[in-house]
Amino acid sequence: MIDPVWRIELPDEAATRALADDIAEFVRAGDLVTLSGDLGAGKTTFARALLRRLADDPELETPSPTFTLMQLYDTPRFPVVHADLYRVRDPGELVELGWTEASEGALVIVEWAERAGGELATDRLDIALATDASRDPAFRRADIRGHGTMAARLAQARGAKSVLERSGWRHAERTRLQGDASSRAYDLLRRPNGETTILMISPPRPDGPVIKNGKSYSALVHLAENIGPFVAVDEGLRALGLSAPTIHAADLEQGFAVLEDFGRTGVVNDAGPIADRYLEAANVLAFLHNRDLPETLPLGEGQYAIPTYDVDALLTETELLLDWYAPHIAGVSFASGARAKLENAWRAALAPSLAEKKTWCLRDYHSPNLLWLENRPGLRRVGLLDFQDCVLGPAAYDVVSLAQDARVDISDELELKLLGGYALARKRTSPEFDMAAFAASYAVMGAQRASKIIGIFARLDRRDDKPAYLKHLPRVIGYLNKNLRHPALRDLKDWFEQNLPKLVAPEV
Repeated sequence: MIDPVWRIELPDEAATRALADDIAEFVRAGDLVTLSGDLGAGKTTFARALLRRLADDPELETPSPTFTLMQLYDTPRFPVVHADLYRVRDPGELVELGWTEASEGALVIVEWAERAGGELATDRLDIALATDASRDPAFRRADIRGHGTMAARLAQARGAKSVLERSGWRHAERTRLQGDASSRAYDLLRRPNGETTILMISPPRPDGPVIKNGKSYSALVHLAENIGPFVAVDEGLRALGLSAPTIHAADLEQGFAVLEDFGRTGVVNDAGPIADRYLEAANVLAFLHNRDLPETLPLGEGQYAIPTYDVDALLTETELLLDWYAPHIAGVSFASGARAKLENAWRAALAPSLAEKKTWCLRDYHSPNLLWLENRPGLRRVGLLDFQDCVLGPAAYDVVSLAQDARVDISDELELKLLGGYALARKRTSPEFDMAAFAASYAVMGAQRASKIIGIFARLDRRDDKPAYLKHLPRVIGYLNKNLRHPALRDLKDWFEQNLPKLVAPEV
């Protein structure tokens, strides 16, 4: 259990500035940071360092607010209020100073915060600075404690600092990379010599509301709720000789990992998919699917059991189309009878795929998560990312994720090449590979995945205010229609024609 008080020894002013840099990484608008300590303890020095870091200006003038009580700064990230309440005798004086108006939407840094009485927020970060008569005059000790929601954020900051120190990247420049549809974040770390690596930020996420069978959505569909599965699967892939990022250091409890940087060269360019790279990505899948892969992987001192992509998980994902796309985009809703008929059709269609030998489904095996490593040999040229939700399931799932990429247009010609290349690679090692059975499973998994993604993109728009994903809907709807043409999906196609006819394109 981590001590709620983060105690840091600061041997000199440079160490104080480094601590300010750490705090600057996770504070945001609306936060409160209080500074306490005797006169000369270093409160103003720390506040100045924090302000300069937030303003990205090492020469920023930061006059002490001892006499003005408040100084306001307009930084690139958000407004900052620096207050010194040493001369405040009654908390009521803050009202007269316009405290509430000035602090709204700003980061507030307060010295002598105890004089504000009940005017301070309960969610806050307290930093107590002290000297030590037995140490060098420049020495300071900082005791940092988070209250309310700040407690968890402080624990995460400590985790990041620890993993960066253990990996040797503590003093690298950090730049936030563009995020994706997930709750994870990534920072690019760069040393002065140009060397780079990646900080993965994936704190444990609380379980969501119960939606079915006493379980949350993430539990039902087996989404990773901490960084452990990523670390386990990463090491499993590298043990097979594939290119998953080397993990320089990881904090499983707080959710941080320092990863090898694969660069930014992907399997697509401005003209679309690069066929040779997609074909090699298909060969990676054939390499995996031709092997007997373990169902458990080492993780720390224990084992991680890869969850099974069971029928409940697959059905729950298909329901996203009914729960989000149907009401919010198609403008229709369905009674229990219609929903039950669809579920029965899915159960029948999924049964053969679920009965086949299971393999690793990396699950998001598509262009955003595949990088091209030109200088590596063979299959190792395909850099693999975003596999923390790996499950044990049908081989066709990842193949359809690649060949019916939700983010880019895949021509029928390229899709057939990918399927042919994959089948040949399977046949070389496994002569018993049944292409007809695989084609049926491919269509079923494609329809399942398309239904899920259609629902997810509608949810991202409606719930998460991310409308950019809607531009991909026509492509994914096209994939759904293509897959529904397979005879194995006749009952499903009938349901869509009767209940969501505008979603099902007429056959040409």
